[in-house]
Amino acid sequence: MLRHCLSALLGSLLALPSLAGPPYVTDDPVPTEEGHFETYLFNAGARGHDGWGGSAGIDFNYGGARDLQLTAALPLEWEAPTGGARQLGVGNIEFAAKYRFLHQADAGFDMAVFPRVFLPAPSKSVGERHPSLLLPLWIGRSGETWGSFGGAGCTLHRGGDAKDFCQLGLVVTRQLTQAVQLGAELYHHTADTRGGDPSTGVGLGLTVDLNEHLHLMVSAGPGLRAPATTDHAVWYAALQLTY
Repeated sequence: MLRHCLSALLGSLLALPSLAGPPYVTDDPVPTEEGHFETYLFNAGARGHDGWGGSAGIDFNYGGARDLQLTAALPLEWEAPTGGARQLGVGNIEFAAKYRFLHQADAGFDMAVFPRVFLPAPSKSVGERHPSLLLPLWIGRSGETWGSFGGAGCTLHRGGDAKDFCQLGLVVTRQLTQAVQLGAELYHHTADTRGGDPSTGVGLGLTVDLNEHLHLMVSAGPGLRAPATTDHAVWYAALQLTY
């Protein structure tokens, strides 16, 4: 049960978009700049009603062309169910492509699609043993001080007790200084298992530019809905290298 409760959330956390997206569950529509790289060393997790779970790994993004970001993520997942043995293994490897088809300069906002494929986990102890596909649409608008982004998408997630589910979220950010950005997030996803409950959460995020190429990103927040059967709290932290 813990594996199913965490799979959708961790899948969202692993899909780390460029610029404003991390450290939030919700993505933004802005791709990595053409010809540039963004690499994330991340740790993400959640505390549920029946234990803890999380993942750590590397997420690689490359600006393959104008308005096109190519993404690959390799997670090492762990689970610590209450009263059970801890499990550790390679999770669901991800491949994705973000394409921005509307620009703020022309339309007043940015808009992008970001389809993501999750491969079956090679480990027998963690992750899902079937593939899944997320099909989202993200929209955003940014200014010198304030910004916002959000959107929604659905995941084809069939296998075992899993079922298709949808998610949506909204983030508002404020640039406190040239190097520090603070944000607040509200997100929701429908039940991802048969007989499961939908989940709603909020979070606060912080991004600090340590220097031109190194950035620290953290976020955390509680679950708001059905605490007896869904996540009580989630967290995320990463070092981002840009070059």
